Amino acid sequence: MGIVKEFPGNHLKSVSIEGNKPIVESLAQQWAKKYIGNLKVNTERTEKLEILNLSEIVSPEGRKRTAQKVLDSLRSVSAKAWNKTEALLSTEVQKHGIDLNLINPWEIAGDSFNIYQKALDVYTQQTTSQPLSLVMKLVEEENPLYKEALEVYTEQVAPSKLATVIGAEIGKLRNKYTSHDPRVIGFVSMQFHYTSQMLLQGLEPIEQSLISTYFKVIDDHLYMPLQRAYDAAAEHDSDSVALSAVQKLLPISTQIAKRICQRVIEIYPNYNSMSGRLSNPIVKTSSIRDVEMFQIYLWVCALETSCGAIQEELFPLCVMLYPRLNVQWEVIRQMLHLLRQEINNSLTSKEADTLMPYFQILWDMFSPEVFAELGL
Repeated sequence: MGIVKEFPGNHLKSVSIEGNKPIVESLAQQWAKKYIGNLKVNTERTEKLEILNLSEIVSPEGRKRTAQKVLDSLRSVSAKAWNKTEALLSTEVQKHGIDLNLINPWEIAGDSFNIYQKALDVYTQQTTSQPLSLVMKLVEEENPLYKEALEVYTEQVAPSKLATVIGAEIGKLRNKYTSHDPRVIGFVSMQFHYTSQMLLQGLEPIEQSLISTYFKVIDDHLYMPLQRAYDAAAEHDSDSVALSAVQKLLPISTQIAKRICQRVIEIYPNYNSMSGRLSNPIVKTSSIRDVEMFQIYLWVCALETSCGAIQEELFPLCVMLYPRLNVQWEVIRQMLHLLRQEINNSLTSKEADTLMPYFQILWDMFSPEVFAELGL
């Protein structure tokens, strides 16, 4: 018998978003603006010579060359990424009783190609009015502020449109793979995650900095039920307390996640996941994303007035993925404790009350007693 029993299909009702279209667009735009506001280009390994090449890389021709490099390697990388995903999760299929017929690597590879193609289309079409002259002048003068100037410039050429362009598409993809068994999205998410990592390896450092921001949009939307939250929000009136709570939390969700992760790093300085210490930049980025993911699942529950998203999707995914990634339940428990504090500090008591019943469900499900009984 598997650890997690088979779950029924996703029985969410089909909703029309036309009536509250401004609410949905507002939430999507808020997420996009928040995302752009938190972008930081990695300049630690960037040499001056590479910075001088930035003008060429971000030109229309340079963007096309970068996009073509990614597309040329996508087929072989996709196969390697699936091998890695399968090696990580193959034992979980039997353990959790997942129907193998629901996991089609060729179909997943085809869907991933379409998503990456759309992301690269946005990348090649993206333009900026911010000139490079200031950055170049600072480089030539050997001014230490050139890194900060480059960060500002990179934010100008970052995927400001991608979050809204690709969000609905990935929302459909999530629905497709979660309709029969929500746990299948774990395989799809890991496939995309490993594919993005491998695609970046074939690029120059500046190309990596620019393209990685686009890949992160894909990663985030696959891990987080953002479109489901938007659809649920469309069912609420503008004076809804739950909607007000989400609208307050959405712009600051990344800051909340960063504060929580930093505190967890301080509490567990020697803790190692499969990918390394929590302070490792790659592990830290993934940890911040996971804390945001927990927040958004809470929003979905509050907006849907149902704990289904947590019970049928979030919890089973965590039980399937976290032990394989050497993520300890004590760390998750600590994260939830800190998240409760952040929610209470950020909302009125009335707003917080709309989330707390679902938070309590999370707290109870991720209790030491549950995992001791499961032998995890």
